[in-house]
Amino acid sequence: MHRNTTFARFTSLALSLFAALLWLGASAPRAVAIPAYARQTGFPCASCHMGWPELTAYGRAFKANGYVWDGGKSPFPLSAQVQGPVFTHTAAGQPGGAAPGFGPNDNFELEAASIYYGGAIYAPLGLGAFAQATYNQASNQFHWDMTDIRLAKSLMLGKGSSVVLGLTLNNQPTVEDLWNTTPAYRFPFIGADLAPKPAAATEIEMLMQQVVGFGAYAWWNNLLYIDLGGYKTLSNGTLKALGIAPPMSNINTIAPYWRVAVTPSWDRGKQSLEIGTFGISASLLPMGMTGMGTDQLTDIGVDAQYQFTGLKNAFLLEASLITEPESWNASQPLGLTANTHDRLNELNAKVSYLYDQTYEGSVGFFDLSGNKDPGLYMPASISGSANGSPDSRGFVFEFDYMPFNRGGPSFWSTLGLKLGVQYVAYTRFNGGSSNYDGFGRNASDNNTLFLFAWLMF
Repeated sequence: MHRNTTFARFTSLALSLFAALLWLGASAPRAVAIPAYARQTGFPCASCHMGWPELTAYGRAFKANGYVWDGGKSPFPLSAQVQGPVFTHTAAGQPGGAAPGFGPNDNFELEAASIYYGGAIYAPLGLGAFAQATYNQASNQFHWDMTDIRLAKSLMLGKGSSVVLGLTLNNQPTVEDLWNTTPAYRFPFIGADLAPKPAAATEIEMLMQQVVGFGAYAWWNNLLYIDLGGYKTLSNGTLKALGIAPPMSNINTIAPYWRVAVTPSWDRGKQSLEIGTFGISASLLPMGMTGMGTDQLTDIGVDAQYQFTGLKNAFLLEASLITEPESWNASQPLGLTANTHDRLNELNAKVSYLYDQTYEGSVGFFDLSGNKDPGLYMPASISGSANGSPDSRGFVFEFDYMPFNRGGPSFWSTLGLKLGVQYVAYTRFNGGSSNYDGFGRNASDNNTLFLFAWLMF
């Protein structure tokens, strides 16, 4: 009875909101862009994004050049976003609540409320930034979010050749990347934080917002991209002040990061291809303890992206594979792992079709696999693994409606909005399809319906 009432309330709210937004979309001019960058450049959202946040060729060039290009009449670098209301329904509820203060199922949430600085800091020098801070209702925590500060310069080399040179200071490996195949900006771009998640993740994903990194990059002739840098874990006191939980393991010295890609384009930029590699190698102190040796985790990724952007139709195909050899030289003697060596592999692929920069459908596939290690993956209700395996796989289906990609309504020209329906279907979760956790839960019990409104202004 409670579930039916909840669905009825949500349906009524969603239909009312959808009707209002349809009216706004019909009255929207087609001349202005998304917040911050739109005000600075004077270009519509569709110039930089193929259904945001995925970047077009122009969007990649804008980012590589330090976020400093201008042309707008009233640049104002501060913007905000709200991811909410969102609604999360899992095939089976989570006894005790999906999070403190939430019920076992059918939860509404303000998933994120963010403020950010986006654009030039000092354009003549090529200095610009994207810096974000976010509040999340589930954790009831305000914390620093994705941050990327750049210093960039475009140089002509003669005979039609050019290069963009830049420096980046950021807080997450791959947040500085220009393509949507690496972890920081990989599909899905929004997801249910009140739904169960697989226990395993690669180190390059685990480091987000826990580190500070510095790198240098070069993009020659829009054809060859090279980015080299290094990352260091922030102190526990600094992380606490920034609203971030300290990691289980700290980087011992500096973890080197690399990104190399071949990036040809043709058909006057309507079609582009990226094929590349990326990765990080981290020497880690388990539990932050010194004198016990270090673990060594190296993430080696390969990726590819094809993009077609026409006047009405756009198409995007993305894929990436990360393999992570793990040497538990310190963790295994401490009893934190059962094995001395493991390997974790992660495959992600996605295809999207976008019509008139307004309607987008996407289908994604993910496959996470690795060695059985009962020291890393132990039985636990919902979140655990009965057989010590990290294997999880499934599909993500999403449909998005973005009425303001070519300009917001007359009373708020830089408004951005995405209304989305997402469904995640698991065929395997934490090592099994049935009774995977040892407490009777099946992989399909974690299938998730996620409805969201994403507002930017």
